[in-house]
Amino acid sequence: MTQADILVYNGTMLTMDDQRNIIPDGLLAISGNTIQYIGKDEKGSVSAEKELDAEGGLILPGLINGHTHAAMTLFRGLADDLPLMDWLNNYIFPVEGKMDDDFVRVGSLLACAEMIMSGTTTFCDMYLFEEEVARAAKEAGMRCLVGEVLYDFPSPNYGTVEKGFIYTEALIERWKGDPLINIAVEPHSLFTCGAELLLKANDLALRKGVPLILHMAETKEEMEETEKRFGKRPAQHLKDLGLLGPHLILDHCVHVSKSEIDLLARHKVSVVHNPESNMKLASGVAPVPEMIARGIKVGLGTDGCASNNNLDLFGEMDMAAKLHKAQRLDPTVIDAPTLIRMATIDGARALGLGEITGSLEVGKRADLIVIDINKPHLTPMYNPYSHLVYAASGHDVRHSIIDGRIVMEDRRPLTLDVEDIMERSREKSKKVRQWVR
Repeated sequence: MTQADILVYNGTMLTMDDQRNIIPDGLLAISGNTIQYIGKDEKGSVSAEKELDAEGGLILPGLINGHTHAAMTLFRGLADDLPLMDWLNNYIFPVEGKMDDDFVRVGSLLACAEMIMSGTTTFCDMYLFEEEVARAAKEAGMRCLVGEVLYDFPSPNYGTVEKGFIYTEALIERWKGDPLINIAVEPHSLFTCGAELLLKANDLALRKGVPLILHMAETKEEMEETEKRFGKRPAQHLKDLGLLGPHLILDHCVHVSKSEIDLLARHKVSVVHNPESNMKLASGVAPVPEMIARGIKVGLGTDGCASNNNLDLFGEMDMAAKLHKAQRLDPTVIDAPTLIRMATIDGARALGLGEITGSLEVGKRADLIVIDINKPHLTPMYNPYSHLVYAASGHDVRHSIIDGRIVMEDRRPLTLDVEDIMERSREKSKKVRQWVR
């Protein structure tokens, strides 16, 4: 008999491996932080000190939120129904200028609680005071890829951009080798970062062997500003600077041409799609089906709560599927299994984490969730992929395990005091109200 630390059993397992194996009445055994065994639930084949009965539910990899601004949970609903540049320049940038490290820590803890309770086990963050985001993720027991945002103008955290690079390099060194926390170099965008900053950021990322992440082609105005400033389209500008490569992750990519998609594909650049944020800010619809067809690794992200209002990736999958169907007038253009892959294994690969997470396979880290399907809105179930995309929500997540640790059991978070975090968040919101008067 095989001995393990945790058993998850009595559920339909969606492995999201390359063969897309589905195991009815499946069993998964965890030893330490690693998946030790996957197979049919045969009584007595494996034993463990802790057992989680899925009670006929769905067992699948934890979801990967490929683009967040975690602490912006504290700006949820602050400046809705505004154009991006008005939203950024007149609301977001001014209040961000008054934040401190404790503000970001509380907002990030709130984000981690929301993500854990809605099935996300890994997130990728770009924001200010990212040391606090890393600490919050560590406290929550979440896997993450985080980086301090870099601009040409001074930051309320580190001051001048020169100090921003010192801060980023210190982050990389401080968290090196951590089992959960990964660091990236993250210049904000082409309209806030000149060529010198981008080149220096790329050099640091390559030298340290970490990803380079930035927003690109989110709005028409941004694209036009890039063409006016540099005389070329965004992807071509990045190519001419030597930034395109498999280490580069681009967020949004709404306004990219066919030739730019070809450029990104040839250089193995990854993209993160943020449909709800792009819709809410009326930024447009990214040509995701064309990117996927060209072999680009495309993940799925929520963006921040100021431009989305929640961090529920189940809602994001549903919205992404319907958005592209409606735009193309084609119900087949992007299907449920594709969306599940974007939120799991393809999302992990886009972040450079596909070797350790994103699918349920022996030897990978034990990052998984259990969905309770014993609910009216999930009854009956003919196709588990369709159910997850079109019927389920984050509230249906029953158990969550990250790196072999149970972080939520029977809807009860085990690593965070959620009531305390919500109370601290309400206190921080009083300051925000004062800042926007």
